[in-house]
Amino acid sequence: MKKNWLTAILISFALVNVNSQTLFTYGKYKADAKEFLRAFNKNNQQPAANKSRAIKEYLDLYINSRLKIREAYDRGYDTLPNIKNEIENLRSQVIENYMSDPAAISRLTKEAFKRSLKDIHVAHIFISSKNASGNPDTAAGGKKLNEVTKRLARGDDFLKVAQQFSDDPAAKINRGDLNFITVFTLPYELENVVYSTAPGKFSKPYLSKAGYHIFKNLGERKALGTIKVQQILLAFPPGMQETAKKSIQQLADSLHRRIQAGDSFAKLVSSYSNDYVSAASDGNIPEISVGQYDPSFEKAIWSLKDGSVSKPFETDYGYHIVKRISAKPVVTSAADKANTEELQQKIMTDDRWKTAKDFIYDRVKKKGLFQKSAYNESALWALSDSLLDSKPAGIGKTMNTSSALFRIGDSTVRVMEWIGYAQMNRFKADRATLKAYPDIMDEFVKNSMYQYYRMHLEDFNEDFRNQMNEFRDGNLFFEIMQQEVWNKTQNDSTALLALYEKNKTQYNWKQSADAVIFFCSDEAAAKNLHIQMKKDPVNWRSAVEAVGEKVVADSARYEWSQIPGIEGKTPVDGMITGLSVNPTDKTASFSLISKVYKQPSPRSFNEAKGLVMNDYQTILEQEWIKALKKNYPVVVDQKVLAQILK
Repeated sequence: MKKNWLTAILISFALVNVNSQTLFTYGKYKADAKEFLRAFNKNNQQPAANKSRAIKEYLDLYINSRLKIREAYDRGYDTLPNIKNEIENLRSQVIENYMSDPAAISRLTKEAFKRSLKDIHVAHIFISSKNASGNPDTAAGGKKLNEVTKRLARGDDFLKVAQQFSDDPAAKINRGDLNFITVFTLPYELENVVYSTAPGKFSKPYLSKAGYHIFKNLGERKALGTIKVQQILLAFPPGMQETAKKSIQQLADSLHRRIQAGDSFAKLVSSYSNDYVSAASDGNIPEISVGQYDPSFEKAIWSLKDGSVSKPFETDYGYHIVKRISAKPVVTSAADKANTEELQQKIMTDDRWKTAKDFIYDRVKKKGLFQKSAYNESALWALSDSLLDSKPAGIGKTMNTSSALFRIGDSTVRVMEWIGYAQMNRFKADRATLKAYPDIMDEFVKNSMYQYYRMHLEDFNEDFRNQMNEFRDGNLFFEIMQQEVWNKTQNDSTALLALYEKNKTQYNWKQSADAVIFFCSDEAAAKNLHIQMKKDPVNWRSAVEAVGEKVVADSARYEWSQIPGIEGKTPVDGMITGLSVNPTDKTASFSLISKVYKQPSPRSFNEAKGLVMNDYQTILEQEWIKALKKNYPVVVDQKVLAQILK
């Protein structure tokens, strides 16, 4: 055991040394040992006992491929429009896979799963950092915050303090009691505060863009999961008087009696419910998790049993009659794949996913690529008011649209770009309220860094760089092989005929047969066709047409070794071979043999053309490789190779 451990250490040390060295040179170019090993390990499946031989064989192939690709670069094939378009298309297809931190999705999924296991009863005090006009007023907010923290510190009741001081209008009625919440209920930044607050304790003040938040953990329970219900909503119109509400209550009571007497719940939904979204589906509401709806609504539905119907109850929205369909408990196994995928989908559409991009801004900054210019923020905001809202520029006259705001790499971002971004992104989600300029600037800077990172991803991500290099090199390899070998083979019929005549005795049929081979997409289709063929082999075309796209038939002359289903038997005219099933993909094939040739015989030029083309390609490629090695002399570092072979 100790010996194996020591061997592993030595191998790792050797590979570290090898990885930083040049394995071979070709002309003025170098091939890194690390790149060779990466390519070898990706493409080689040889057993460990054959690794040394496999490495030597692969090295010859690798050298030849590097020569061809280098020649393609030197000819400028990488600038061809078709090559550039293909590379850009692939880049756009795969880049999103690299634009998020893999560690972040794993971390956020584990965190979300852990939080999903419990519900927390939360109370909330909110202190706005803005005045009644919506302008920042940190002084007034700070004064109120100071009073609240003093009250809480001396042990005053949290709910009473919330009712007296909280700027959340609902606190006057609910005293800041938000009822139970669970993961994804609150914005992520606030969820973090709640889930880091111990039961019975209140949090430190947390400053968001809206103001200060203080949460108290009133208690925890095992998560309830989700619930499925149908509802009839008799809604309150805006400004409804109490007397009018009584008539709605009477209607609700009447509908409840009808349901108890056996009337169809779905039918009454269709006729009376004012929740038009759910009414379109018999009152069914998508699965409800804790914290999604009004606390009184959730309390009512969770108190029901499956199949039971609630008495009419009132919320701020109207009177509800709810039928509980079923409840689904929370998943408690971290290994549940479906639940993990569902959590990840929620994460990707949740504001917490924004934090998965934070690593991008950190990487750009750590490389020293972001540099803020010296400018007066007040002047910028004044100029922005002038350009966006036609207000007097005032101090903004000291700047113009060409003024620099910051640099990222070798790109300078100017006021003109800021104005364009601010114009498109200055409103909040309600499309009525303006964001503050500092908030928009924060978004703008991050978006600029994100776009820079995206455009220069090869400089930040080695895996992405390797994938793009492989694809580019592969396209160049294909292009130059097309020009130097494949096109010449296709078009030079004179050379092919000459090669055939010169080596005619090598192009002979071994034992062969005229046959139709049936390739089937699955074993069941093959068995069915096989049965039909045995009944009527003459009309095999009709049998194939009946099966449809699951079968492809190929008719030609084949050597016995190429015919599936023979399995060492001697074929005879009219024979239908047995099924040959591919264990990997479960495809199946068999053959119908029409004429058998037991003796070897010469192939005509047309019959041998495929073999002749293969031989001609080999000749062309060998001659081309010799010429390339003259242009790019190859020198292998034998010491580095010896380290790899060890």
